[in-house]
Amino acid sequence: MFHRRTIGDEMSLQQQAAGRTRRETNRENNRDAILEAARVVFAELGHGATTVRDIIRRTDLASGTFYNYFESKEAVYQALTDEIGNELRAKLSAARAKAKNFEEFVENSFFTYFRYYAEKPQIYNLVRANRTLDAFPSSLSGQQAQNGLKEMRRDMEKAMADGVIPQVDAGYVTVSMGGVAFSVRDEMMARNPLDPDGAARFATRLFLSGLSGMGDDEK
Repeated sequence: MFHRRTIGDEMSLQQQAAGRTRRETNRENNRDAILEAARVVFAELGHGATTVRDIIRRTDLASGTFYNYFESKEAVYQALTDEIGNELRAKLSAARAKAKNFEEFVENSFFTYFRYYAEKPQIYNLVRANRTLDAFPSSLSGQQAQNGLKEMRRDMEKAMADGVIPQVDAGYVTVSMGGVAFSVRDEMMARNPLDPDGAARFATRLFLSGLSGMGDDEK
């Protein structure tokens, strides 16, 4: 039998949809609150000393709420590293894609990298406090750093294939840029005031002047 939908039925459906939206929003807000608290606590205490209780105390949530979103402190830590790594790598890849020549490829990479950490010192503090863990981009051997280097090499090889930049040894150039970026970043973050643009200009000149002194057979 055909059932005609009434005004009451429509209102009920709307209320159910609104309820689902509120629940989804609350879940998202709670998860974000846990991640933000974890970002602060991991930066202050380091991964080893941090407990789930330390994290949840920095929120307005009940203690058991944590486990509705994450199984352990390792899980929330991994979520943080994924979030930070994905965000930074996306910015770097977008910056490199705008390059019209090799100088811009190098310059865009350094400017984006240094500005990211200068604008988000809490993330740098988090990285610095957890250097011994592989997840964070705190050394060239870390998983996030390795992912970033692979993407830079891929972008470099594409730019060479498209004729945007000259033929270079993409492997050597990639790890060299990564090493310069890590070292200069640490020095930049130790200074007051922070000068990411100055750091980027220095790293770019240093890197490009080094390459200019090489013969074509060495590039």
